[in-house]
Amino acid sequence: MNDLKKRLTGYSLVTAEILYRMPDYHSIIQTFIWQEYDKSPEFPRLHQFLDFWTLNLDGPLYKVTIAHTQLVKPQEITTKYLL
Repeated sequence: MNDLKKRLTGYSLVTAEILYRMPDYHSIIQTFIWQEYDKSPEFPRLHQFLDFWTLNLDGPLYKVTIAHTQLVKPQEITTKYLL
């Protein structure tokens, strides 16, 4: 499904900043940026990714910050006319 169709069916571009502790040095915090189209407010794809992280990766999660816009705004859709 293309981006516009996803947005019109309730998906929005979600950016998550994931802070996690280094596996061997828990006092050091690293950052990872995750970005994907997901449905708000449940964010099933993000939860699926975080579950995968928790089960398969050694760096324990510290903090997750989510940013998204829910609706398509009129200024985001542009039509160009060729004369």
